[in-house]
Amino acid sequence: MGKVHPQALVSPDPCYLSSKQESFTVWMKSLVLSRKGCTVFDSDGRVVYRVDNYDSRSSNEVHLMDFQGKVLYTILRKKFKLLGFWEGYRCGGSEIDRTRPGFQVRKTLRFLGGDSPCKITVGSDKNQPCQYRIESWTSKSAYKIVDNRGALIAEVKRKQSASGVVLGEDVMTLMVEPFIDHSLIMGLVVVYSLISSKM
Repeated sequence: MGKVHPQALVSPDPCYLSSKQESFTVWMKSLVLSRKGCTVFDSDGRVVYRVDNYDSRSSNEVHLMDFQGKVLYTILRKKFKLLGFWEGYRCGGSEIDRTRPGFQVRKTLRFLGGDSPCKITVGSDKNQPCQYRIESWTSKSAYKIVDNRGALIAEVKRKQSASGVVLGEDVMTLMVEPFIDHSLIMGLVVVYSLISSKM
């Protein structure tokens, strides 16, 4: 029986930064049957990230993993009055440092004049956090992540085949700009999928 991707599965040293723009395919399906989640492929067709939500009734705790199942981020939903927010904790080794989230995503209320469905704070330095926001278009499947100056960080849109056929709403292309941690961006994509009830 032939293999789908006959390349070696183990990369010597995973690096989540690149000096060039990176393209990923995000398939909003888990590799585990009957589970919610997503699978992310790099431009060579290799699985690089995955999310498997084993508790299909709840998405209060989700884990972003690499292709080997090593947890990179644990994403927790916090409840605060009317609105919830999500915090992503970078996992180093087997322990999660829950005192310093790597990022925080808050849903904004559009009727209060917000032009973005989500406000993102990245970094644990409270004196100089990095601020991002998500700019969505008419569809929940197409959006941009931009910094506080409006510079593009990443873009998500429905995937098109080489012949121009637009694939289903559960298959997207993620473009990440150079020198941006794409594991962090993937964590933000996971949270936006949770907010949009796609996972």
